[in-house]
Amino acid sequence: MTRGQAIRLSAGVVVVRRAPAGWLFLMLRAYRNWDFPKGMVEPGEEPFDAARREVLEETSIDQLDFTWGTACHETVRYAGNKVARYYIAQTHRESVTLPVNKDLGRPEHDEWRWLSYEAALARASARLLPVVSWAGRLLEVVGA
Repeated sequence: MTRGQAIRLSAGVVVVRRAPAGWLFLMLRAYRNWDFPKGMVEPGEEPFDAARREVLEETSIDQLDFTWGTACHETVRYAGNKVARYYIAQTHRESVTLPVNKDLGRPEHDEWRWLSYEAALARASARLLPVVSWAGRLLEVVGA
């Protein structure tokens, strides 16, 4: 990292839904990496708006309930001085579509899964573990 280099902010959403067995987390896989829907904040765009846009673009989910408001959690800096800011929102949709990204000519992700808190923790990279833990505390699936 170069001193004074600007942070590149991406924004996303920890999308959750309530199932009979408890909260489920939507995770997307690209290659071997599991993550939540997210992408770069465009010039002039607010991070919250970017996060909602990315969910729609990557999953076709257009109904999100931001029960927890604009509470967010940011990752530590990674790859090229990036920071990812995640919000949390609930959906009632079970089905997810991975639309084709017109720039790539294919979907950005290879698969999606609704995972329990424990399964989400197991798939999360070291960068995402604090995000999953934060969301779990908000959902009260783990102790505060």
